Amino acid sequence: MNIWPAAIAWRVKALPGLDRAKAIGRLAIAAPSKTAAQTWGWTRLEAPAGVDVWLISWLPSQGTELHDHGASSAAFTVVAGTLTEIRPDDGRLVPQEFRAGRTQTVDPGDLHDVLNAGTEPAVSIHAYSSPLTRMTYWARDAEGTLVPTRTVETDEPETEA
Repeated sequence: MNIWPAAIAWRVKALPGLDRAKAIGRLAIAAPSKTAAQTWGWTRLEAPAGVDVWLISWLPSQGTELHDHGASSAAFTVVAGTLTEIRPDDGRLVPQEFRAGRTQTVDPGDLHDVLNAGTEPAVSIHAYSSPLTRMTYWARDAEGTLVPTRTVETDEPETEA
């Protein structure tokens, strides 16, 4: 059963481990040794039943491809740094910047891309409900129309191209 995106955003903020995850994100960026924020990767966090929650680190210039989350609702909160989300709107791809503390929701079937367009590492927390099982990736065809390029069965927030 899907939870409405606003409810996911609330649940992300209400998770017992969220303060700990924010602290981990801030420490990962500040630490001089090789940490999660110095490589692109993700770690599953403890979450209530029916929700997958991931801590994701982003180096500058790292991002996903334009994708949807299948039947899952999603929300992400930037806990350190700045991320840019790109969504299609009336034939254009429109970027929107999210600084630490901002939460964005993604309805099932919505297309978006997330990237670190900045010069410093970033860390975010992503929640999916129902848990993520499928992602479809999209690109423009020769006429400029967005078309699906592949669909991946997955339980992780990003897959290898």
